[in-house]
Amino acid sequence: MRVTIASVGRFRGGPLQDLYSEYSSRVPWDITLKEVEEKKPLKGEKLKAREAELLLKAVPKGATLIVLHETGKQYESVNFAKMLTDYADQGVQDLAFLIGGADGHSAETLKLADQLLSLGKMTWPHLMVRGLLAEQIYRAYSIQNNHPYHRA
Repeated sequence: MRVTIASVGRFRGGPLQDLYSEYSSRVPWDITLKEVEEKKPLKGEKLKAREAELLLKAVPKGATLIVLHETGKQYESVNFAKMLTDYADQGVQDLAFLIGGADGHSAETLKLADQLLSLGKMTWPHLMVRGLLAEQIYRAYSIQNNHPYHRA
């Protein structure tokens, strides 16, 4: 299974990029980060619609879409690992996680989602979410393979 993380905004170096790189490099799966950014000074719904267009173009056609959103399902790490295993068992070839911009996702993106996922009720910086997500993907891999990283 190939994993794409499509996210609004761009890393400019620093500890958040290092965090993402650290955990994404630990996973033997094919993980790709696609960064998108709208340069025009759009606002509100126009900006969300444009970011949706850019995010959707960044993911493989036919990918299963998991959109990170505050109303999404919250998982314990073991259940997140099971979810990834279930997708693989169902024959999902491409799994895409979409991280929206500061204003969130468009209604269209939410409708297209195969699943909404929340990393908790707190608001996190969008560039930090990449690292948190990469760590949970690595943790899921370690759970699936009985690796001692996850000590629950």
